[in-house]
Amino acid sequence: MTYRVGAYVVDTREDRVAQVIGHRGSRVQVRTPGGGVEWEVPVAALRLAMGEERAAFRLLANSDGPRAAGCARCAELDAAWRAACVAGERTSAAADALSRFRNHWRLDHAVSHGQ
Repeated sequence: MTYRVGAYVVDTREDRVAQVIGHRGSRVQVRTPGGGVEWEVPVAALRLAMGEERAAFRLLANSDGPRAAGCARCAELDAAWRAACVAGERTSAAADALSRFRNHWRLDHAVSHGQ
């Protein structure tokens, strides 16, 4: 399978989300989303990232997730999510942290602001 440049994939050898930046023979060149360390992965060791995995890393790359100014819980959840994304790029930990952050935002801020 060929992955297009820019696609979010998972390196199944280490369960790391990555973004495709190029191809070289039977290997795919990837990097941490948002511009991290680059490495090469055999095509057979990749799979497309799932929706939650892509969403978590798109937000990290844009670094503008929702936050309520002055909300300590937003700051705490944002820090936990970013730590899960950066520290080893474990997909399940990052997705869980993003889910907790989104649930807090939805329940405590979006409803009260009519969003």
